Amino acid sequence: MRVTLGIAVSLIVAVAGIFAFSHRDTPSLGPRQIPVDNMNLTSIVQTDAGLVTAGELGHILISSDQGNSWQQASLSQQRHALITRLHFTDDRHGLAIGHEGWILKTEDGGRHWKEVAFNPGSEPLLSINRLPSGVWMAIGAFGQALVSNDNGNSWSSMPPPNGTDWHLNNLLPSKDHTTWLIVGEAGTLFRSTDGGQSWETIPEFYNGSFYGGLNLGGDTWVVYGMRGNIFRSVDNGQSWESVGGELQASLFTHSVLDNGDILLGGQGGVLLLSEDQGRSFRFLHKSGRMSVTDITRLDDDRLLLSSDAGLLPPLSLDQLKQPSGA
Repeated sequence: MRVTLGIAVSLIVAVAGIFAFSHRDTPSLGPRQIPVDNMNLTSIVQTDAGLVTAGELGHILISSDQGNSWQQASLSQQRHALITRLHFTDDRHGLAIGHEGWILKTEDGGRHWKEVAFNPGSEPLLSINRLPSGVWMAIGAFGQALVSNDNGNSWSSMPPPNGTDWHLNNLLPSKDHTTWLIVGEAGTLFRSTDGGQSWETIPEFYNGSFYGGLNLGGDTWVVYGMRGNIFRSVDNGQSWESVGGELQASLFTHSVLDNGDILLGGQGGVLLLSEDQGRSFRFLHKSGRMSVTDITRLDDDRLLLSSDAGLLPPLSLDQLKQPSGA
């Protein structure tokens, strides 16, 4: 069943389908009234400005003290559309994407944002990345695809890979940026081995949605999605083996720890850990009904998780490993 983005809870969230982000009617926020523990926050990163998080109603928030206090970033236009993802190429330069084809650009670590695209009524954008050619590519719902040839300052539509109209959830590079994957709805998986210039369809091996994935170096990949399904490839995405699915919770995000271990997060606050390069995953932690949407590491090595119910209190890996019940 197709799930229309922007109605259910999201990229994040625990509805069978595709990062469908729910809007909440949070009132306008004053400088001391930012409820980061009760907002739909879809992305969190570390930049030159400190911590930057974003999500519902177009809010982009900054913390210069490791999450103890937050302030609003400055936006050239506030559209009150859900921001679905932040992507930074370095500590200062980044793009934010969201519903209604909204794209914003920053050159100072997220303190100030300039609108570079907005198309009322268009479908949500869900993932963005810069290809080896320097071209930026953004993808989203119903096969939407946009490109920028001027470092994100202007955008135009492009035909989606193989003319698909499935939701495209994530654009994933290999570590050397030569191979790229697009993962999406209904088992959609496209592969490019020429830096995103052309795309081939990988034959379907799972009919549920994929929400994310990562390259572990060389030809080894992991992708994950609905109902806890995780697949691993050792031939650069040509064939895949199931390595998950025992825990029926959709998975939306990941983080690679300093030692190379992989942490997956998703529905119900679930966290899974792989200590063997994605060959297997074990249950690590669960908390409440919220869905983990992103994971970043603080300066003291604790992990800070964003969710559709706000930021969670920072936790060390040792704390996460304490039994919490499946």
